[in-house]
Amino acid sequence: MMLAACSSGSNDAASGEEVEKITVWAWDPNFNIKAMNLAKEAYASENADLEIEIIEHAQNDIIQKLNTSLSSGTTTGLPNIVLIEDYRAQSFLQAYPDSFHKLTGSFDTSDFAQYKIAPTSVGEDNYGLPFDTGVTGMYVRTDYLEQAGYTVDDVTDIDWNEYIEIGKKVKEATGKHMITLDPNDLGLIRMMIQSSGSWYLKEDGTTPNLEGNEELKEAFAVYKELIDSDLVKPVSDWSQLLAGFNSGDVASVVTGNWITPSVKAEESQSGNWAVVAQPRIPDMPNSVNASNLGGSSWYVLDIDGAEHAVDFLAKTFGSNVELYQNFVTEIGAMGTYNPASEGEAYLVEDEFFGGQQILADFSKWSEAIPQVNYGLHTYAIEDILVVEMQNYLKGKDIDSVLSDAQKQAEAQIK
Repeated sequence: MMLAACSSGSNDAASGEEVEKITVWAWDPNFNIKAMNLAKEAYASENADLEIEIIEHAQNDIIQKLNTSLSSGTTTGLPNIVLIEDYRAQSFLQAYPDSFHKLTGSFDTSDFAQYKIAPTSVGEDNYGLPFDTGVTGMYVRTDYLEQAGYTVDDVTDIDWNEYIEIGKKVKEATGKHMITLDPNDLGLIRMMIQSSGSWYLKEDGTTPNLEGNEELKEAFAVYKELIDSDLVKPVSDWSQLLAGFNSGDVASVVTGNWITPSVKAEESQSGNWAVVAQPRIPDMPNSVNASNLGGSSWYVLDIDGAEHAVDFLAKTFGSNVELYQNFVTEIGAMGTYNPASEGEAYLVEDEFFGGQQILADFSKWSEAIPQVNYGLHTYAIEDILVVEMQNYLKGKDIDSVLSDAQKQAEAQIK
């Protein structure tokens, strides 16, 4: 039955029957869905006859639906285009190697931030068209800095040790914590190790790289020092994270650029914020003041309509500078398409941030992000590290922490 179903679709394609509709799955109506709708409008001038249906699903639902269908070998009901988070992409591409359509040659990979290419590719073949960036920055309260005797220059291109020392003075002068942290979310660790070109896995994307990982060891040490220095306001969910900076309780936010609209939501703080590059890991010559947190890319499933889907992506997300300008002006969404960064939308001076051209700065930092292979098991390993981080904070030796985490990861990841 499965063979019959598969051959039926192939015969339709082979007979020349024209596919008149493609479907897209994505999450977040205010960001990804909105961007896809703008792309759909832009593509109408290229091919007005192609119907493009955009369907919203929660990210977890997309993951579940893809795994269920692809593991069973059925493609019925699957979309032509699907959005997949970069941290998860390799698990799909390697688990279902014949299910995704190659995009190699349909767009110029050199036009995109290079850190996006590894997670969206297998070997020399491109399967994902890079979309948004999780390029990070340090959002900082300039008024709190001034109270402690500092300027924005003093927090520009610093390392985490310098950040901690400045944080102590800020807390002494203002009574404010420097940063919020959720003990069940190690996003900060991810940012730190990628800034040094390291990851939880070795370059093969499957072998755990925890024991003896000097970058990870230093990242854990910084995390502990932040807490031991009483610079951290603990939070347990997204709403508490937002409240931390919107209420003025913390002096800085170190995360992906997608937090910008949330920072600007508290209009009374306009003019009191700046954005600088995130701190680098101290005493690590390969660590830079640039990293990534999050981000996703578009994939085409190898089903009828794949050629139309590729053409649509190539002529929109793959090459349309004006479209990326619209992403910025209408959504506040930054892509990873480098030619777009020279457009006027990226040069806008944001009065909330004291007239700073924050999009141009983020774009510059994105080009410096070290490229790593996120591999197959980012979240599985992080579940282990969340527990071991608590053991470390309670006094367990760091080498034992990472050695035990390595053993657990090797046992769980086959």
